[in-house]
Amino acid sequence: MNLLDSSLHRTEVRRLLTRLGISYEQSGVAHEEWTADPAGEPVAIVSPADGAELATVLFGAEEDYDDAVYTAQRVWPKWRDLPAPRRGLIVREMAEALRAAQDDLGTLISLETGKILAEGKGEVQEMIDVADFAVGLSRQLYGLTMPSERPGHRLMEQWHPLGVVGCITAFNFPAAVWSWNAFIAAVCGNCVVWKPSERTPLTAIAVQKICEPILERQGFRGVFTLVCGTGPVVGERMTADRRLPLISATGSTGMGRRVAELVGGRLGRTLLELGGNNAAIVMADADPQLAVRALLFGAVGTTGQRCTSIRRILLQRAVADEYREYLTRAWGKVRIGHPLEAKVLCGPLIDRGAVRRMQEALGEIREQGGEVIYGGEPVELDFEGKPLLGGCYVRPALVASSGQMPAVNEELFAPVVHLIEFDDLDEAIALNNAVPQGLASAIFTESMRAAEQFLSPRGSDCGIANVNIGTSGAEIGGAFGGEKDTGGGRESGSDSWKAYMRRQTATINSSRELPLAQGIRFDL
Repeated sequence: MNLLDSSLHRTEVRRLLTRLGISYEQSGVAHEEWTADPAGEPVAIVSPADGAELATVLFGAEEDYDDAVYTAQRVWPKWRDLPAPRRGLIVREMAEALRAAQDDLGTLISLETGKILAEGKGEVQEMIDVADFAVGLSRQLYGLTMPSERPGHRLMEQWHPLGVVGCITAFNFPAAVWSWNAFIAAVCGNCVVWKPSERTPLTAIAVQKICEPILERQGFRGVFTLVCGTGPVVGERMTADRRLPLISATGSTGMGRRVAELVGGRLGRTLLELGGNNAAIVMADADPQLAVRALLFGAVGTTGQRCTSIRRILLQRAVADEYREYLTRAWGKVRIGHPLEAKVLCGPLIDRGAVRRMQEALGEIREQGGEVIYGGEPVELDFEGKPLLGGCYVRPALVASSGQMPAVNEELFAPVVHLIEFDDLDEAIALNNAVPQGLASAIFTESMRAAEQFLSPRGSDCGIANVNIGTSGAEIGGAFGGEKDTGGGRESGSDSWKAYMRRQTATINSSRELPLAQGIRFDL
């Protein structure tokens, strides 16, 4: 059956939700058990793909949040004391459950966010990969042993779990970013309270329904708890809560500043993944076929709603006209449509507000001297002769800009790309680094010297720097995150597990003497 056939749409969506354990009117609060009557309001969740209501979610309020934290606090000592490799085995069961649900969960992600089906399923695969990574990590939570200057002493460093941590996720990756935090934090011995985006609670509920029975069967229900609610109610309560030593938050720079203010005010820790304003440098010696394909996905993937989306393409002046033609032709071939439809590359923006903001931003770009050379307009679509409602479709835009335009410094969460010319690599790197954000960057070149300069300390100032590959699609093995207004946090791979732990330096004296460090004598 085709989910796009309007006569079957509602029935098939209900069946999809049922397979994922979600009722049409679903509580968005899970701690000891699913709260039957949350204190928040019911919220209709509408697909940006066609304007259809998917389900109604009963949001939680502060008291529901407090119950969730209390549940996590009660189970935490037991979870903390479970050996890390055994915690890893439980996460491995979750990976297997996600594999079994990948098609359904990926479809729900596509319906709820508007990203194409390949990206929806890819997000679930990323969760599986992170879980597999966490399983291996559960046997590699290494400390250090260091030589002591005192005879008969051993100096070492070890790591202990923080406790109950908070996780706030954004709409564009409604499941994967939670897994970056939750699976790593869990094998480290922590519990996680999750506040998902208000726009994508169904995905969060589905993930909770997949993971919760595994924890319950092992006697650890409450390691992962969920509270769907608004930012002013649940989000503010979470960030101000001294019971949570760490808040991991993904979203806009403005949101991150508010989280940092509240958490910093209580001397808690933050792990922030915020805005990106990512540039790709195209040198005259770049391979055009490789570069154009990478630029297209980087700019148009997820309809430009990735923090790693390419916002600026920096073109060396000698090839700028040539690349403008290449890019205009490539952008013109992008198929726009329902995210579940085969061969569609660009689905809708998340809502009509995003469409409006994109149009307003294009107006400001024109006022500042920029020229829209392709796309940018809203698109009316139909499927099988019937209109796709929702009004969230746009044509990806290419804009000829200068690096001095104020609009270039802003992250516009939509498929709008500034084309900016430069003369030499030093100028290109300066343009790359000129914006407030510092998440992802890329260079396309056949020159080893240019690539090495881009990766050197005087090169890109971003947390991610790629050569001959775009800015999106990071692998889970490398730590993900950026600098400056991006927040400085690192998640997922490498040694990012340390963010969820407290470091302890320990000294053991096995002698009968008591020498002091630095040669200090203090004898009675």
